[in-house]
This record gives sequence, C-alpha cells and structure tokens, in this order.
Amino acid sequence: MKQVVIVGHGGNEVVEVREVERPRRRPGEALLRLRAGTLNQVDLYMRNSGAGITHELPLVMGLDGAGVVEEIDAEETRLAVGQRVVIHPGVACGHCEFCRRGDDVLCTRMKLLGEHIDGTFAEWISVPAQNVFPLPSHLDDVQAAAMGVNYLTAWRMLFTRARLKPWETVLVFGVGGGVSLAAMQLARSVGARVIVTSREDGKLEKALALGAHEAINGRTQDVARSVMALTGGRGVDVVVENVGEAVWSSALKSLVRGGRLVTCGATSGDQPPADIKRIFIRQLQIIGSTSGTLAEFGELLAYVERHGITPVIDSIYPLEAIHQALDRLGADDRMGKVGLEFPH
Repeated sequence: MKQVVIVGHGGNEVVEVREVERPRRRPGEALLRLRAGTLNQVDLYMRNSGAGITHELPLVMGLDGAGVVEEIDAEETRLAVGQRVVIHPGVACGHCEFCRRGDDVLCTRMKLLGEHIDGTFAEWISVPAQNVFPLPSHLDDVQAAAMGVNYLTAWRMLFTRARLKPWETVLVFGVGGGVSLAAMQLARSVGARVIVTSREDGKLEKALALGAHEAINGRTQDVARSVMALTGGRGVDVVVENVGEAVWSSALKSLVRGGRLVTCGATSGDQPPADIKRIFIRQLQIIGSTSGTLAEFGELLAYVERHGITPVIDSIYPLEAIHQALDRLGADDRMGKVGLEFPH
C-alpha cells in the first residue's frame, strides 16, 4: 500500500510517498481501507518542526480519514464489514480519571493520529474500533473526512464549551479557515446570528453566500467598532477564534457584558495582552477548547446527517500529489478543506 510519511523536518522535501506492507489488525481494532483524507494546519506544523509533540520519524501524516471497514472483531455490533466510516483521530487510554468520566479528549495519555502515532494518509489503517463511526450518508469521502478535526473542534467549542443558544449572536474570526467555516455553518444551523471576519473580501462574499449574516473585513475595518455598530452597541454573546494575538484585543472588545470567548488556537502568537481589568469588570469568560470526545463526535455526525450540513471543500488532490496539497493548504486564498483521494 501507499502512505505519506515525514522523514525529517523542513519543507516538502521531507515528505515522501512510500510503498509498504498493509497493516495487520489487532483485537479490538477495525481495519479500514481509506478512501480519503483532509489536511489540517497541524500537518504543516508536523512537517515544519513538530516541536513540543512527542513523535518518532518516519511518521505517517494525517489526522482526518474516511473509508470502508474491511475487518473487525466477530463480536463487534456497532460496525459492519463494507460500511462507510469516518475516524475520530484521538486514541485515548480509557483508564485515566478523564476517560473514566467520559472526558476522553482530556486523556492524560492521548495519542493523536498524525502527531504522536502514524496517521491517516495511507491506503490502509488499523485503529481502535471505538474511534470508527458510520459517516453521514449524504457526504462523499472527502467531505466525511473533514468531520474528524475541524467540525468536531467547532462542535465542542460552540455547544459544549460556549453553550451557544439559538437566540444569541456569535462572532467568528478568520472565516477562511476550516474550524471557522465549520463554526459558521454549525452556529447558523441552530438559528444563531453569525458575524464573520476575514482580511479578504472574496472570502467574506463566499461566507455570506454560505449563510453568514454579516461580514467584517479585518484589514480595512475596525472589528470591534463594526461589531458594536451591527449590534446596536451591545456586542456579541460568543466569540470563536483561533488566531490569538493579532485579534485578541478586538475579540474581547466585541463581547457583551458576561460574554464568552472560546479559543482553540494561536496562529498569530500566544502571548496577547491579557486585559484582565476588562475581563473582571465585564465578567467575561475565556474558554479553551480543542478537538472533542468520542461521544461528541457521535452527536456531531448525527446532527450533520439530520441537518444535511456539507463541509466546504477548497480542492482535492490524489495521494501522490501531497506536495501540491500541502502548498495549497498554506495558500492565502484557500477557503475550506484541502482533500486527498486515495486509490480504490
């Protein structure tokens, strides 16, 4: 089978497509023939350095994957051979205090595919059966693969951590990115008012066409002032952001008194001014979030099926064109997921 591996750290020169033996399934695992994957910013991070993430090289890339069940334990009742499925990328220990209470996303020994252990950019993979879920029937393989990171992350941010209500207003920063697009779609689907930001007018136009209520250009407009103008001086109930330092001040200033800011990243820097006085005087909540539990993944997939939500796909490449896919992931004009299709 073919797989994409990182053999060092640097640029695309350290990313190779290799021919290897098909993995063997162990008890408790599901052997999948993968049909598609999608790229995430962490794929670039792992290629570039992987600093702070315990891993060994060579490492198979990829967190997102969708495919078909080929082998499972005879007593497995939740899955069936031939079933189309999608992967939850976090392999938890199942024994720590967090796993025991159902917060497996907080597992003290969590291993993420494509980061700590071999990932999904391969024609075959064997993973714990508990990490494998039937995919929403209206999605193709690339669209389904997108559920594993971006949509799961956005789901937990909005509904578990920020507890977004249908009558509230949410501000989503950087709507060209995968998590931000997912948050926009999910928030819109429950009836919330959604304001989005981007530094590119083209992305804002696409976001409005996809259902955003209002759009702000963060390059030419003052975001906080624009939010206050749009909300009659009130501010938004929830801010969703993964940019960090560059937007932090605007994010805090955009919140209503008692509002919630939920963050899952810091692409522009992780040491913004805390603005503690604003936080306590206005009684703001700052909430961290990343990924989601196995239970949340099941809830997300059922919700996506019920509401017919379809991820935004920017482009699709064959597995062998991984270098072009990685370049596209880093392109300024990208909007939506970059997908990989595997031979089958």
